[in-house]
Amino acid sequence: MTGGPPPRTLYTVSALTALLRVHIESAFSDVWVEGEVSNLRIPTSGHAYFTLKDASSQIRAVLFRSVGRSQRFALQDGLQLVCRGRLTVYEPRGDYQVIVEYAEPKGVGALQLAFEQLKARLAAEGLFDQARKRPLPFLPRRIGVVTSPTGAAIRDIVQVAHKRDPGITIVLDPVAVQGESAAGEIARAIEELNEMGGFDVLIVGRGGGSLEDLWPFNEEIVARAVAASRVPVVSAVGHEIDFTIADFVADMRAPTPSAAAELVVRDRADLLERVVGYGDRSVHAVRTVLRDLYARVEAERRGLLDPTALVARAMQRRDELEMRLRLTQVNRLKDLRSAVEALRQDVLLRSPLQLIQRGLTLLPHLRMRLQQRMTVALELWRRSLEESIGTLHALSPLAILGRGYSITRRWPELTVLRAASAVAPGEVVHVRLAAGELLCEVQKTANELIRKPGGV
Repeated sequence: MTGGPPPRTLYTVSALTALLRVHIESAFSDVWVEGEVSNLRIPTSGHAYFTLKDASSQIRAVLFRSVGRSQRFALQDGLQLVCRGRLTVYEPRGDYQVIVEYAEPKGVGALQLAFEQLKARLAAEGLFDQARKRPLPFLPRRIGVVTSPTGAAIRDIVQVAHKRDPGITIVLDPVAVQGESAAGEIARAIEELNEMGGFDVLIVGRGGGSLEDLWPFNEEIVARAVAASRVPVVSAVGHEIDFTIADFVADMRAPTPSAAAELVVRDRADLLERVVGYGDRSVHAVRTVLRDLYARVEAERRGLLDPTALVARAMQRRDELEMRLRLTQVNRLKDLRSAVEALRQDVLLRSPLQLIQRGLTLLPHLRMRLQQRMTVALELWRRSLEESIGTLHALSPLAILGRGYSITRRWPELTVLRAASAVAPGEVVHVRLAAGELLCEVQKTANELIRKPGGV
């Protein structure tokens, strides 16, 4: 035999890629792979495209929308993921990739991750804020309940509520509390009870169970319905250790359905006992007030000036007492009315004639004292006025002129002259005397005394 090269088999790129695809898909039709999610893209189609990587390698992955819709958690970059799927080759690029048919977070359950993700998102929206919480009504008369019609929750709620208040009305909107349809039913029931109207408060809940059993109360649709409710909502899901998203959104959380009924419904017997206690204390207070009133009337009996005004005050006080007694112990009102009426009659019998007579006797004396004081005051005022007139007269410039002085002013300006040098010979000056005025012509001026001819 003669040796030689093997026969040449020539493939096109497309043919080789297609052949690789057949071999890869048949050899790796069901594989498990784990890695970190990176380069996540979710276009409008809803399909998720991402890369799974570890410390040294990476592989492309695709999660189609139909598969991702069944997942309760959201993909995100950095998430450690465990995937089950099949390998295939994307022929246009010659890349191999894994088509993911199932995925779960590594190290934490998918439900727990979904819970934390939704909780963080709703908290960021402010749905858990305390400012949104509404107070429960003090005495509700009509309660709406959203729960299973066959579970222990509704029996516990009805039993506790009717024990505390037999007259309370409870309306059940029956729903499934677990399973795929439960979340939608619960949300619709909350909306229906709001549309129906007439409810004071809603209780939404169920008995205890696993995380999967309680999951409908962690769904976003239920949280949104609770937040949108116009009626206060009490969430009562599971046992004391169980917390759901609905608990955070509701106006109040109860650890169990029974506890929810206790929170919502007041104990009528306890309320009646408290009302009776308030009534007894009010009657005691009224009696104390009456005793004080009797004592005041007795002490002021001799000083009464206007019995009508006192009667009016007593009648007003009686009306106030009647109103207070009506709110507490109506059956005791007759005795109090009789006591107040006796008091009014007693006041009407008191005569103020002696006090009036005493006032008439003092009136002339007071009139005389008033006249005396007015006379003294007028005399003091007259003397003061005369002294002021005398002082004014002594200081008057006219009084100075009367002693031989005069006022000389330039004519016709009438400006006062204080020095001889202020005028010149020939000018006219005006002289004011104590009696009359002069117009004089200046013949001579001098800073010293002018002696008469031949005089000293």
